Amino acid sequence: MSPALLVIAHGSRDPRHAATVHALTGRVRALRPGLRVETAFLDFNTPSVGQALSALYLSGVREVVALPLLLTRAFHAKSDIPAALAESTSRLPGLSVRVADVLGPSPLLLTALERRLSEAGLTPADRATTAVVLASAGSTDPEAIAVIAETAREWRRTGWCAVRPAFASAALPRTEDAVRALRAEGFERVAVAPYVIAPGRLPDRIAAGGEAAGADVVADVLGAAPELARLLLRRYDASAAAPAGLRALTA
Repeated sequence: MSPALLVIAHGSRDPRHAATVHALTGRVRALRPGLRVETAFLDFNTPSVGQALSALYLSGVREVVALPLLLTRAFHAKSDIPAALAESTSRLPGLSVRVADVLGPSPLLLTALERRLSEAGLTPADRATTAVVLASAGSTDPEAIAVIAETAREWRRTGWCAVRPAFASAALPRTEDAVRALRAEGFERVAVAPYVIAPGRLPDRIAAGGEAAGADVVADVLGAAPELARLLLRRYDASAAAPAGLRALTA
């Protein structure tokens, strides 16, 4: 049997967050019939990581690929998720958990961003006259900030006249400041592309900042985009095919 896939999301008090995560994992199931796909949350929502792994274990599952539903390797990927997985494997004899890579960076994420901008009204003809703010939730982790900046540079090479990173918290510039800076530089059109997976407080802050600063377009979050579902399976396959013991936690 193939290892089960446990998608680990951050969680939120906002009910839209969990609904979006479940929609995404539902799309993954549809793409890979027969693969057991479960969802867990680090905070606010249930099941927790420990609860989800216990349920898998009681049903007979002994191999799991844990996939962080995160765009960068920041604190949650480096600390919270490993700690939660280690706690579970220590009390569930014979359970082996491989930890898949986080989602970003990936060309599929850029394609998903393009999809959301298209749905917001931009066309391929707009690329040469549109500056984009790549707005992420933000992090205090320098590695995560560097990845967002590099993602913006890579996306700029696809034809947008400018792509600048911005952050809803923990780092600067804020979304509204990036929009105003691009406007001051004379760009004809400014769009905000939220580089976040699910709705919540920080994505709402991104949207509000873009609108307050006069952005012409504010796209939706990545959500259950088909590109994200394919990316989850790509990360799962890479982890499941890795040599035994690689990035694995075993009781």
